[in-house]
Amino acid sequence: MIRVLLADDQALVRGAFALLVNSTDGMQVVGEAGTGDEAVTLTRDLRPDVILMDIRMPRTDGIEATRQIVADGGSSDSKVLILTTFETDANVLRGLRAGACGFLPKDTRPDALLDAIRTIAAGEALLSSGATRAVITRALSRPEAPAPERLASLTAREHEVLRLVAAGLSNQEIADELVVSPLTAKTHVGRILAKMGARDRVHLVIAAYEAGLL
Repeated sequence: MIRVLLADDQALVRGAFALLVNSTDGMQVVGEAGTGDEAVTLTRDLRPDVILMDIRMPRTDGIEATRQIVADGGSSDSKVLILTTFETDANVLRGLRAGACGFLPKDTRPDALLDAIRTIAAGEALLSSGATRAVITRALSRPEAPAPERLASLTAREHEVLRLVAAGLSNQEIADELVVSPLTAKTHVGRILAKMGARDRVHLVIAAYEAGLL
């Protein structure tokens, strides 16, 4: 069972998300927070698997709440998926640096949102196309950084997989693209994460662009 915490200052939004999640097999809403402070406290008390986090909330915003949740060793297993109508370059990068595992707009299709929750709960990370563009735009606005030594440790196949990860493809999509099994794709991604010293797929995207790989 994937345990979900909803953090949004609008009760109607929380209600809609709760209805969607609770009507889905294998998922359950375990708590709701209307402020960032409440999200931090409930995460510590309830230990949800995934937190659907809004950015604009009273007192403590969603990004600061995410930072506190990730920094709290007692709740570090909880994964944050930011849902927002403000998918700007600054918000995306602030959220990623705070430790969010994913970033989606609030108008994401219900089935795509449920898939995203499953992906985050499984320990992977994801970015919407808009969030990916924000990372790219910010990376390209700076002088190209030299490729780190860790990048040189990747095999030719791993370079190829990294490019596909940075393009936003899932393990299944990478497997289809390379005509390999999903398990093989997952193994490649795991090795790349280890070699790059990256926490998750989101940070592989950042590393790929900051290194000038793409």
